[in-house]
Amino acid sequence: MMAVHSPLRSYQAMLFIPLPLVVALLLLILFVTVLRRDEEAQPNLPFLALILLAVLQSVLSGLRWGYGVQAAGVIAPVTAAMVPPLAYAGVSRLVRTSRRPLPTRIALHAVPAAVILLLMVFRRDAIDLALVLVFVGYALAILLLMRPGADALRLAPFEGAVPAYRAIIFAAAALCLSASVDIFVFSDFAWAHGEHALTLISLSNLAVLVILGIAAAAASRSRAPAETVEAVLKSETTEDKETIATVDALMEAKRLYRDANLNLDRLARKAGIPARQISAAINRAMDKNVSQYVNDYRIGEACRLLAASEKSVTEVMFEVGFQTKSNFNREFRRVTDMTPLAWRERKGGSGVSSASS
Repeated sequence: MMAVHSPLRSYQAMLFIPLPLVVALLLLILFVTVLRRDEEAQPNLPFLALILLAVLQSVLSGLRWGYGVQAAGVIAPVTAAMVPPLAYAGVSRLVRTSRRPLPTRIALHAVPAAVILLLMVFRRDAIDLALVLVFVGYALAILLLMRPGADALRLAPFEGAVPAYRAIIFAAAALCLSASVDIFVFSDFAWAHGEHALTLISLSNLAVLVILGIAAAAASRSRAPAETVEAVLKSETTEDKETIATVDALMEAKRLYRDANLNLDRLARKAGIPARQISAAINRAMDKNVSQYVNDYRIGEACRLLAASEKSVTEVMFEVGFQTKSNFNREFRRVTDMTPLAWRERKGGSGVSSASS
């Protein structure tokens, strides 16, 4: 009988791997993938740290709810308080460079974790409320940074600005979701003795961690170049048409759009016009963001090259300033309503001039 039941018990033990630990493994694979992808460029360290923190949170969740390790529940609130500051720090690196020294920035973002540590000693009953305030506060701060849309990512290359913007909005939504779950769990313990808390915590926390991990990985594709510095430019206010004419002339004369790392901050320095003025002028006069404006130039040249040369689609893609086929194909469809290969088959046609307008 022992020979019959022993393999069965081993099989059952093998299957008992809590879902959070599986999620932790997947997030760790995501971290390694992002690290290898960014090894030749300056990585967005806060986003990388955010993915690693999501791994740690998943492991703590698996130990606590899967194996009953209560010590994991003591550490979890402190590590949870570090998630929103890391998300905000990662976004800030794409929006603006900080003039504060690095130790000062670290100290400021460490405040939430320090507050939770103090509450664990003196007021444990206030920890849930404090975490809700931290998550909601940082989510609102991120959304405020993103008010101008994709143009807010002035230190991010134009090619990846729109996907990064979407990923950041998802990350802010995930922070709000986590806060909502904490409120529900607190209410559940108060009125239903935690009847639904375990299931909700397990599923929602995993969902939030996965969303944050994927969002951080997606947003980290848009990296501020290492040499980026904050330039304070002073110039007289000009009309939108004059601003756009200046930028148009710069694009056509120097073909700045071919620079794969071109971003709003760098474009502003080249044009000698404040970034906010360029963004506002293009938004008002052309009803598009600066990323789309630059990509229109790229697609316009891509159309000409596809129609007049024998270069492959990939060669054309790199020559005009794109780095990934997905972004190139998406923007090509947005401008021409066609794929690059379909455009080549038409040998240019009448759409070339409109693509760069």
